[in-house]
Amino acid sequence: MLYKVFVTKSAEKFIYLLPKKHLEKIIGLIKDLEKQPRPVGCKKLHSYQNWYRVRYGNYRIIYSINDNLLTIEIIRIAHRKDVYKKR
Repeated sequence: MLYKVFVTKSAEKFIYLLPKKHLEKIIGLIKDLEKQPRPVGCKKLHSYQNWYRVRYGNYRIIYSINDNLLTIEIIRIAHRKDVYKKR
C-alpha cells in the first residue's frame, strides 16, 4: 500500500534552503515514507498523537500519519537544534 505524502508550506520552504548534498537524501527519505511510513529508526513523538520523527544527520523530518486515509503530512523539516522549538 502506498501512502500519499503532503508537505506543508513551511517544510517546503526549508527544503529549498538545504545544501544540495543534503537535499537529495532528504527528498529520498520523504519518498521512502510512501512505501514505509514507519521506517527503522523513526520515533513516535510523545507530545503529539500520530507524529513521528526521522533523522538524517543533523536534520529532522517531523510528520504525521493518517492510516485511515493512507496519508502522510510532512509538518516540519529543520536542523536538530531548531526542530522542536515552538514556532
